[in-house]
Amino acid sequence: MPTLIIAIAELFGTALWFTPNAVIHDLQTLWSLQTADLGWLTGAVQGGFLIGTLTIGLAGLADRLDASRLFAACCLVGALSNALLPWAGGLWGAVGLRVITGMCLAGIYPVGMKLMVGWTPGRTGLGLAWLVGMLVLGTALPHGLRALSEWQGMGVSWRGGIWGASLLAVAGGLLVRRLGEAPGVQTAKSQASASATSRLIGIQAFHIRDFRRAASAYFGHMWELYTLWALLPLMLLASMPRLSTLALALGAFALIAIGGPTCWLGGWLSQRLGSRRVAQLGLAGSATCCALYPLLTWLPPSWLIAFLALWSALAVVDSPQFSALSAAACPATIVGSALTLQNAIGFAVSMLSLLALIPLWHWLGPWLAWVILPGPLFGLWCLATHRALPKKASSADSGR
Repeated sequence: MPTLIIAIAELFGTALWFTPNAVIHDLQTLWSLQTADLGWLTGAVQGGFLIGTLTIGLAGLADRLDASRLFAACCLVGALSNALLPWAGGLWGAVGLRVITGMCLAGIYPVGMKLMVGWTPGRTGLGLAWLVGMLVLGTALPHGLRALSEWQGMGVSWRGGIWGASLLAVAGGLLVRRLGEAPGVQTAKSQASASATSRLIGIQAFHIRDFRRAASAYFGHMWELYTLWALLPLMLLASMPRLSTLALALGAFALIAIGGPTCWLGGWLSQRLGSRRVAQLGLAGSATCCALYPLLTWLPPSWLIAFLALWSALAVVDSPQFSALSAAACPATIVGSALTLQNAIGFAVSMLSLLALIPLWHWLGPWLAWVILPGPLFGLWCLATHRALPKKASSADSGR
């Protein structure tokens, strides 16, 4: 039951992530935005997430404070900053609010991972797969809410999708606040407070070879993932320029949401193949899709959509397994800070990718995939030198 509660709360909390992407056409009309401005709106969340994760990771807050209270507080503040988006008045006001939302998401996603690690001793790979699967569905959820608001007869404006995401985040925070932390976590937290000579305890993890390798592979993965998600609506429009707003919202929702069940499948496979092998298969598959996409744009739209669905699934199936490998390499007293710091660097990479690559779509179009390709290739290289752990250890060890 705690695993399910945390997973649902993660789904609700991360609905805040891509809300502007789901209503970008309305914002373009309202504020006279250009396509490149989508990169700023998405990159602002990543920048706020970077600031938040660096603060939490370097200060060790995820291991020093009650993680459930931190999660709940971030859900509430993030819901408020997201709800104010329709009154931002323009691009830069919206960017400021999205930075705040991103900072709050730093207390939702990695802190949620820390909570899941505490509640799933002995099966972390599977637990994190459920959590990241819900993150993926939460990321897709704004597109679903947007589609709902476009449904004939609903009478809901585009603002309804934004406010719906905020209400879900509030609900997620209340769920986790009521659950609290796992019973054994308090002991580890006390040990962390007593033994740490510096507040920069998350940095200690980078002295561990296997953590460095797993984290570095995650950084390569992050060069691809969020840029791909941000590009999916543009890829759909490039293939089918006459798509209605409703069809585009539904298509983007489906293409991102497919990663949720894929993560759960990857968690199941990790119990049999090990997290390292599942991560390698995901990276190899998404790298292949990056290489092939520019060569396949001549396909009929239905075939191209199927290919994009496969790419989206392969790009995220490995995500929870990087965290499982990293958690397995760390002592329990620094798991929360280590995972948060890993997320900070990973999302810094994703912010750079979004800001640098999204504007290039106008000039490169489908060939932009080849600029994304080095990310998964770098991840494969890092995991090639990662120490192969026994299957149970690599996929399920809680890091304790």
